[in-house]
Amino acid sequence: MTEILAKGQIWPLEGPIWLVGCGNMAGAMLRRWLDCGLDPHEVTVIRQSGAPVADGVTVLTAPPPDGPVPALVMLGVKPQLLDLVAPDLAPMLGAETLLVSILAGVDLRALRRRFATPHEILRAMPNTPVALGQGVIALATDNAEQAGRDRAEALMAPLGLVEWVDESLFDVVTALAGSGPAFLFRFIDALAEAGADAGLSADQAARLALATVGGSAALASAADESPRALADRVASPGGSTRRGLDVLDEPEGLAPLLRNTLTAAILRNREMAEAAR
Repeated sequence: MTEILAKGQIWPLEGPIWLVGCGNMAGAMLRRWLDCGLDPHEVTVIRQSGAPVADGVTVLTAPPPDGPVPALVMLGVKPQLLDLVAPDLAPMLGAETLLVSILAGVDLRALRRRFATPHEILRAMPNTPVALGQGVIALATDNAEQAGRDRAEALMAPLGLVEWVDESLFDVVTALAGSGPAFLFRFIDALAEAGADAGLSADQAARLALATVGGSAALASAADESPRALADRVASPGGSTRRGLDVLDEPEGLAPLLRNTLTAAILRNREMAEAAR
């Protein structure tokens, strides 16, 4: 087995690892696993382009025609491509294969209809900071056995915070944590643009905004208080921070904007789930 150096854990699976698709998210997960000591020679990436991924990782345009049954198969293609890859892939999986799906909007029922053989199917929703081991990974499974849940947690632990979520809430988690980095990147951009509009150079405003958000997130993670309480501590009564918070706290301010943002993402996830069924 492979040592997972970052967590002092042992890679919880023995046997070949297949990644079906290796876009931004699957690629970020793979990079982190490799950085933590996963043997690249255990990994086969199956992608139409055949483009290389990392030293030692085999890249094919179709599933291997022979060889041992994979211990892990991770689906990382676009959700609308699921029915293109499933017919050729499903017969090659064994009961012992752990099938992991990171496909947004594709529920366990839809996956099980296409992949009947594996004993366990794991639905995961990671976000891109998994590449640094600081991601969020929401999990749901159709296997209630504790051993399977322990194995899933060990698999995902090097990537960041692992949370089990009722599958009925997966669309919400996908919008909050899966899409959340993109929303936060937009906020950083907007903060920098506001600083530039007020007179700073664009480069300096961008550096200040990024460092401010990064440091504030680290402080919030380490604090015993809620982010709301931390904000109130920064804001002196009658001061400039309080005046700015008054704008964000307006009835049409930040909270309803983010509710509308998450609602739009949730509804789109539900549309994709319906299409997958």
